[in-house]
Amino acid sequence: MESNLAAGLAIGIGTIGPGIGLGLGVSRAMEAIGRNPEAAGAIFTPYIIGLALTEALGIYALVIGLLLMFV
Repeated sequence: MESNLAAGLAIGIGTIGPGIGLGLGVSRAMEAIGRNPEAAGAIFTPYIIGLALTEALGIYALVIGLLLMFV
């Protein structure tokens, strides 16, 4: 029972940071492209890499939550 609560908290709290990071990243990238549309190509690659690294943190939280629940 306690492991289910710990898993839920690990996943819930562990995805707050990446969720905020993804939102801020998308917001800033769209703002930068809106201000300078010619720079969209230069912004795109670092933007995608940053989003992938941010999303990986959420996946790590999911893995830790699953480990807490089943081990």
